[in-house]
Amino acid sequence: MLSLLFEVFMMTKKKTAWISLAIILVALIIDQVIKVWVKTHMCLGDSFIITDWFHITFIENNGMAWGMTFFNKLVLSLFRIVAIVLIGYYLIGRIKVGVRLRYIVFLSLVLAGAIGNMIDSMFYGLVFSASSPYYVAYTVPFGSGYQSFLMGKVVDMFSFPLFSTTLPEWLPLCGGKQFSFFDPIFNFADSCVTVGTLCLLLFCRPELATLGNSDSNRKVATPADAGNMNGEGHNTSNEKKTEV
Repeated sequence: MLSLLFEVFMMTKKKTAWISLAIILVALIIDQVIKVWVKTHMCLGDSFIITDWFHITFIENNGMAWGMTFFNKLVLSLFRIVAIVLIGYYLIGRIKVGVRLRYIVFLSLVLAGAIGNMIDSMFYGLVFSASSPYYVAYTVPFGSGYQSFLMGKVVDMFSFPLFSTTLPEWLPLCGGKQFSFFDPIFNFADSCVTVGTLCLLLFCRPELATLGNSDSNRKVATPADAGNMNGEGHNTSNEKKTEV
């Protein structure tokens, strides 16, 4: 997928292709450096308290983002591969069409996050020993790790217990129990997917409105386009600028 993006950049010389490729590569490097360090320096369940509201806590999960689980591991891994391919080809298509830069940036974040967690599933079971509460995992010869291809566990570490309280006794079922927010532990790839998706929903409504339309291969008209059209006869060089 990354090689396809590189080929698009080389063929079209589009600035957005280069920006997209850079975002994906940087996000993947950050994600994997953090995960490998945690995997090889912390025992399972270890926690470093950075502040009262930010902890580094090492856990592993078989599920989706934020530790959610709806399918077995193999089905989930195959689903991720299909999603990555679809998002990747859609991103390449949008780059060729010439949509706004912000749309490409947010899509690239989502794709980077999906690839980041997929790397864990594909290779961590092949190159690492199993993590344990009693010892730190270590690298092993390729193929002799704790799981087979596509069955590796995803490494999570970021925890934000923003506040904790005891629920009132009068509440049914959960009264008197300890409650904390925010409980889910996640990783950098999860953050990329979440931030990218939220930004798409908030700032890219014109592009999202064309999904599934027969004219979706055309560049989406935005308010900024009206100004460009008015000045088209005076300065044609503006057409080469990348709209954000």
